[in-house]
Order: sequence, then C-alpha cells, then structure tokens
Amino acid sequence: MEENMNSRNIYICFPGGRHKALTLSYDDGRREDQRLVALLNQYGLKGTFHLNSGLTNDERRIPQSDWKDLYQGHEVACHTVLHPTMARMPVAQAAVQVLEDRNRLEEIVGYPVRGMSYPNGSYTEEIRRLLPSLGIEYCRIVGDSHGYSMPEDYFTWKSTCHHNHQLMEHAREFTGLFRTQYLFLMYVWGHSYEFESENNWELIEEFCRTVSGRTDIWYATNIQIVDYMNAAKALKFTVSGNQVWNPGAEPVWIEVDRNIVKVPGGECILLVE
Repeated sequence: MEENMNSRNIYICFPGGRHKALTLSYDDGRREDQRLVALLNQYGLKGTFHLNSGLTNDERRIPQSDWKDLYQGHEVACHTVLHPTMARMPVAQAAVQVLEDRNRLEEIVGYPVRGMSYPNGSYTEEIRRLLPSLGIEYCRIVGDSHGYSMPEDYFTWKSTCHHNHQLMEHAREFTGLFRTQYLFLMYVWGHSYEFESENNWELIEEFCRTVSGRTDIWYATNIQIVDYMNAAKALKFTVSGNQVWNPGAEPVWIEVDRNIVKVPGGECILLVE
C-alpha cells in the first residue's frame, strides 16, 4: 500500500536545542593568558589556546609545566613548534612543525590535540590540504568575517572579529539575534598580551559580562563545535522524516516542526507527534 509522505521542517540545533554558539581563540601562550582564563572561568565562557611547544626560553610565555592546569576545561591546540611563516617553508618541514607540536602538546595535556591556527596567518592550499592527514581537524585563519555564519571550510575558519575590532558592537548584535531557523556562531580571536599592551582589559571583561549566562547560547571550544557538527552531520533520517538514527556516542539536538528533540547516541528514535 502506498503511504503518504509529508514534508517536515527538520533543523540541526546546538546542544540543548540552542541556536547560538560562542567560542574564543587565543594564540601564543603568553602569561596574560592566566588573567584571561580566570575571566573566562568566572563568566562560564570557553576558549581555545593555540600554543608553540618549542618556544620555551621566553619569559613572556607560560611555562609548559603550567599548561595542563591553567587550560583545564578549555582546549589546547596546535600553533606549530616555532611559529614559522608556513607559506615560505618546504611542505615536509611544515608537516614536521605541526606533528611535533601536536606530539609535545599531547604529552603535556594528556589528550589528542586536533585543532590549529596558522602562525602569522600564513598557509598555502597545499598545506591546508595536508592538515587532515596530520590529525588536524580545523585551522583558524586571520581576518574578520563580521558575521555569525557557520564555516563552510573548517580549515580556513575565519573569526567573527578580533577583540579590538568592534567587539562590543558584535556582542550586542549577537545577543539580540532571535531567528531560530538559523544557527549563529560568534567567534572572537586575539592575543591576550594585547589587553596588557593596549590597556583594555576592561573590554574583554565587559564582553564576558554581556554574553555570559544566557540560556540561548552554547559556550564551547573550537573542537567542541567541530565535533558536534560532525555528529549532527552523521545523523541518518528516513525519507519520510519520521525516524532518525544517531550512529555516534554523543547526543545531538534537532528541531522537528518547531519541537526540540534530543537524539541520544547510538539510538534510533521516532519523530512523530
């Protein structure tokens, strides 16, 4: 017997059914990270910190012995061993810079390091294509999109803004976004030492106060966003839209005809009223 199939509006949501996410990304592991991490912890925000494992003789940088404790609850990511301008390097040496940095960081923090930002914002398409084979799952570039869209390519991931580029204007605009048929992501990047050199620590604290504690925002590290969106992409739906299977281990949230549904890991569930 032929059954009627009715089209349904099925949308991917962030965890908890949210439609907005916020992440921050800071490079170089300078001592000012200590104050920045304290602020993020105070306000419940999450950051990704891109570190150079070979620059150990610089007193301006946080000692490696402090990395694991300082960045607990956040993400440590690759920034190459020595912070080279990668576009000028032989590709094989660029690969060594990434793999060696990953290996050293993993020995310190105790988990797989899978994220990266290009040092000096420098890369080539050949290097970009190489990164997945080196265990890297995303890489941030420099520059500002001044928007809140999800990236089309996680290996050329552009932030919404540097913290010195209209940060509070973006914060107010982002918190005011309400159209739940879209996924919105605000991504802030920079270097923590810039708050000291430019004497504007009050800027990042005002930002934290403005965006924190909101029920419609998911506060996540860079890799948490990548992992979650990969899990969401892996969901398997029937043609009629009445069932969904989550082959992964972690839950994924979807919106089905304006109803928020949690799809537990490893389960196939009915999506019927």
